[in-house]
Amino acid sequence: MALYTTDYLIVGAGATGLAFADTLLQESDAHITLVDMHGQPGGHWNDAYPFVALHQPSAFYGVNSLELGTGRKDTVGHNTGMYELASGAEVRGYFHQVMHQKLLPSGRVRYLPMSRYEGMDDGTARVSSLLSGAGSTITVRRKLVDARHFSPGVPATTKPKFSVAEGVRLVTPTQLTQLWQDNSERPARFCILGAGKTAMDVGVWLLECGVPQEAISWVMPRDSWVVNRLTTQPGAEFFNHSIGGQVAQMTALAEATSVSDLFARLEASGQMLRIDTQHTPRMFHYATLSEGEVQLLRQIKNVIRKGRVLAIEPGALVLEQGHEAMDENTLYINCTASAVEPRDIEPIFQPGKILPQLVRAPLVTFSSAVCAYVEAHYEDDATKNALCTPVPFPRNVGGYIQSTLVSLSNQMRWSQDKPLRNWMRESRLDGFGKMTASIDPDDLEKTAMLGELRQQAMAAVGNVKRLMAGSAA
Repeated sequence: MALYTTDYLIVGAGATGLAFADTLLQESDAHITLVDMHGQPGGHWNDAYPFVALHQPSAFYGVNSLELGTGRKDTVGHNTGMYELASGAEVRGYFHQVMHQKLLPSGRVRYLPMSRYEGMDDGTARVSSLLSGAGSTITVRRKLVDARHFSPGVPATTKPKFSVAEGVRLVTPTQLTQLWQDNSERPARFCILGAGKTAMDVGVWLLECGVPQEAISWVMPRDSWVVNRLTTQPGAEFFNHSIGGQVAQMTALAEATSVSDLFARLEASGQMLRIDTQHTPRMFHYATLSEGEVQLLRQIKNVIRKGRVLAIEPGALVLEQGHEAMDENTLYINCTASAVEPRDIEPIFQPGKILPQLVRAPLVTFSSAVCAYVEAHYEDDATKNALCTPVPFPRNVGGYIQSTLVSLSNQMRWSQDKPLRNWMRESRLDGFGKMTASIDPDDLEKTAMLGELRQQAMAAVGNVKRLMAGSAA
């Protein structure tokens, strides 16, 4: 049995674990060990479908010490004119570079791939190899970092929650791209199951691959509000869209009289989009699309709104609100895995343990980097937790309000802490931090917009509790 000693044992070498390790390495002298069940760093990106890509600019993703992408703007496709979105292959290559060119060369990082974390007692962790079964014992001098709390589900590794009759063709988005290996008859129709970002990606991909819109059905248990990607751009030339968009969001939060009124205001100001303007969305999970993608998805007219799938039978879907007749030669595409499984909020800093979670929605890697910085520079868990209140991930449209409130509250606390504030200004993961910090004081228009943002944010905080009470009623 191998015996190791480390300061921090990080369970999970996905985006959260790597972002935490990178910042901790930069901000402390700690030794770090990463344990992961995948054969390569990158977590769920190793299992994602081939046409997956980031839905927000590459500039906001990854680890703090290494740029993702080249800072270019796309010149073709539905993201034309906006900053690049790294593909799944690019993200996997990037995380391989992070591990093998940043972390391991430091001499203070150990990486145990294809290994399972078995638990820890009295500061001693047990790890076993998935290949050989050999066990390892790791003495953890400081803390365990469980980076799995925010791990997303992906269709390729998630079992469907509905029954599938014999003879029915059900595939994951990954298998959809491998139909050339299937000797079965070409499908007469395609049916997308699920309403989240994966389902949206599949719809766009099918249409771009030339599938006629009339050959596509879409089971949509709930319509979703989506963020307009134009409002997430990092370059100074997008100041009015990005910072102006923040002003519009805060103004909507400050003036809204109800949740439905809030989203109507956000839609009217161009912050939020919906695929079907005739249906009021009941879901918001921070999915981000361009207006071009929304227009493309609107081509799919056969949308089935009868709740979730309970079973697929030959020639029929069994849904929560009834049956739907289907062509027997339909290929069903399972996009029902939840990107983020509901989990209870816990304190991030606990005795002997750190549980990285969102501290600014929806920036996962930025949040993890903040947690690592706070761990490295503050003494006690109470102080650390005061700076890092977990942001609850929204489960419905009303959840957007609470997520925004907690994110704002964290931001206000960070602004009062000079070292933390200065670190964030230099962090490439802090969406608009550098954009606002680089404003020329003589630029009266932009300076005034920042002042309005602060004013509207304070007003928003004052109105949010009433909105939350109304959404819970």
